[in-house]
Amino acid sequence: MNYSLYAGGKRLRPLLVFAACDAVGGKLDDAMPVAAALEMIHTYSLIHDDLPAMDNDDLRRGRPTCHKAFDDATAILAGDAMNTFAFQAVLEGVADPAKAVAAARELAVGAGIDGMVGGQMADLESEGAAPDIARLRYIHEHKTGALITAAVVCGAIVGGANAATQARLRAYGRQIGLAFQVVDDILDETATAEQLGKSPGKDRDADKMTYPRVMGRDKAKAHAQELVAGAIAEIKDLPDPQALMAIADYFVARTH
Repeated sequence: MNYSLYAGGKRLRPLLVFAACDAVGGKLDDAMPVAAALEMIHTYSLIHDDLPAMDNDDLRRGRPTCHKAFDDATAILAGDAMNTFAFQAVLEGVADPAKAVAAARELAVGAGIDGMVGGQMADLESEGAAPDIARLRYIHEHKTGALITAAVVCGAIVGGANAATQARLRAYGRQIGLAFQVVDDILDETATAEQLGKSPGKDRDADKMTYPRVMGRDKAKAHAQELVAGAIAEIKDLPDPQALMAIADYFVARTH
């Protein structure tokens, strides 16, 4: 677990938890258990994605994948343990019981069949399929976007945001989550292994449906920029939105 969790990475999901909490005037210390939980869920998903039965990858975050460093069984159990411990961290670490339950539910929806896992299954089913923009959007909104949205909403929950503000932050999260995956699709075609910290060209080799394949690279990049502009419009008048705005801009400017 430690090998994969402390291997580095961008820590975007924890950053989003903190940024959303800060944007609504919450205390960052209150968000720490939720931020840790988001990173554990994300890391578990990477461990399982890299397994031979899934993407069969040898490199993650610039070092051998968990199953290569250890073995398949250890990698499966490390992922399982992080998945479950994430919810333990939220339920034990968030002092307000109502906020703890609400954040745990949000995380469960974002990580499970209505979110990341459901999107991953749809992604597997789409390999080799004819390009379809509606199906592609569904995959990306669930496989990647749902957990990014959960990070934002969970930060808002522990920060004490009301329902209307949570709804605006959810709209922000959905748009930057989709933008992140659009850019990820582009980088899979254009970046090097050193830049990505993982093997490039996996989507093309697996004949996966991607935004460059469906829209073309230039239109895909323009679409990501439109999504980020829409996301920023949702949150620009919150009490302290600067961090969320900077993260949104980074999502389209990143090179890894």
